[in-house]
Amino acid sequence: MGKKTRGFEDLRVYQLAEEIGDAIWEIVLGWGQLAKDTVGKQVIRSADSIGANIAEGAGRGSYQDNRRFVRIARGSLLETRHWLRRAHRRSLLSPEQTTALKRLIDELSPKLNAYLNSIGPTETPDGDH
Repeated sequence: MGKKTRGFEDLRVYQLAEEIGDAIWEIVLGWGQLAKDTVGKQVIRSADSIGANIAEGAGRGSYQDNRRFVRIARGSLLETRHWLRRAHRRSLLSPEQTTALKRLIDELSPKLNAYLNSIGPTETPDGDH
């Protein structure tokens, strides 16, 4: 058997994005209709978009395209933070939920930046690619 290549599903940044999306989904399910229809749908879309863009970038044929989609994922992460701030200010999140989501976002944010910086050829010590 040949060596199995790693897919985007094996990336820690993707796994964290999934965790955030799933956690937000579970939280929003417990909200009232107005909160679901406004903040809920927006935060679910933005959170799910993080992982979707990581996956789409990994499936593109060039490093440049992959980097572009990871930048979009980073924007979706910031949008998710915005909607979570709104949810917090509107007392839609318990202190435990706020703490758990903050921990995940604080872990994902630097990993997403590191992943972006890792995409593409790297230079060797003698300057070759």
